[in-house]
Amino acid sequence: MNQKLEMGLQKELEELENNDLRRTVDDLRFISSTKAIDKNNKEYLVFGTNNYLGLTHHPQVIKASKEANEYGTGSTGSRLTTGASFEARKLENNLSKFKNTESTLIFNTGYMTNLGVIYALTKENDVIFSDQLNHASIIDGTRISKAKVKVYNHKDTSDLENLIKKELKSNNKSNFFIVSDGVFSMDGDIAPLPELVEIANKYSCTLIIDEAHATGVIGKNGKGTVEYYKDKTGIDLTDSVDLQIGTLSKALASEGGFVCGKQVYIDYLINKSRPFIFSTALSPATIASANAALNLLKENGEEYLSSLNENTRLMRNLLSNAGLNIAEGETPIIPIIIGPADLANKISKELEKEGILVSAIRPPSVPKDMSRLRLTVIATHSKEEIEYTAQKIIEIWNMLK
Repeated sequence: MNQKLEMGLQKELEELENNDLRRTVDDLRFISSTKAIDKNNKEYLVFGTNNYLGLTHHPQVIKASKEANEYGTGSTGSRLTTGASFEARKLENNLSKFKNTESTLIFNTGYMTNLGVIYALTKENDVIFSDQLNHASIIDGTRISKAKVKVYNHKDTSDLENLIKKELKSNNKSNFFIVSDGVFSMDGDIAPLPELVEIANKYSCTLIIDEAHATGVIGKNGKGTVEYYKDKTGIDLTDSVDLQIGTLSKALASEGGFVCGKQVYIDYLINKSRPFIFSTALSPATIASANAALNLLKENGEEYLSSLNENTRLMRNLLSNAGLNIAEGETPIIPIIIGPADLANKISKELEKEGILVSAIRPPSVPKDMSRLRLTVIATHSKEEIEYTAQKIIEIWNMLK
């Protein structure tokens, strides 16, 4: 028994508690795409999920999952041994067509996709240029890689280019990588993809874009950041983005991750990416439900995106008109900047009493004094649910500020 370690861990937990930073797990059961119950059967409106299109409870998604269970509840092994289900190949082909890329590879989570791609592709003398506000999975992927990492100021392409120029003076033989979220998970803002493409082409960099919060969320048909800018500029940047990383656990209503790109990248990852090689594959039911959600997005993308955007505009307008400090943007990720962690916690707890779940995001997920409520709107929220939630947030904010 290591009492010294246990005492140290307990002390750290107490410090987290004293600073309103301790996290706990509260069990929930979703009874619809927008509502959940706790262990005491209390019902809540949920405004903190990444279920952007509300497809987790769509009958066709549930049906696909049930039907796939006929082939067993688990995959039984990695894709390279016994876990290479027909469902996985079908989903990969479907994702490739949706993203207009040569090939796709599924991983167990979006988090592991970033780790597996970055760690496998980068070598000791390579250089990774990473946006300051990239997701933790990208940050951790760069940390475990043997490459040099240069962090550029958030969405600051001038800073990015200056860092590349400096690195080229002493290192012109290694591979350079630019890695960025497409939609940033905490602020909901969108990466300057055309400028990133221009820089990547100018300096022969491999460009990797994480589409976790972009797929099913932006673009006319929900194809993500590439489509978003094509809609605005008329220029298709698909071939200029070397790899698009995504998740099945948000708009696609299931779980898992994927990477889309040229065949040579995917073949290399199959042979070199340890998280892919040594992980048990996703179950057929999990993959089938994601594929059903993807088919619904392909068939009804404009309808789903119209509802999502309409709901987003309504919530943003209600909150901003009341004077709350929300970050400007157009995505359904709506950060309400509170500041102190304890105040963010209090507001979240008061909303919980009113039957509304909105996550309080605190350090280290965000910088000190930038704690916030991370409110997310989804396509299946009703107008009444949005108006009620906005009203309660405004009332509680005015009461506690």
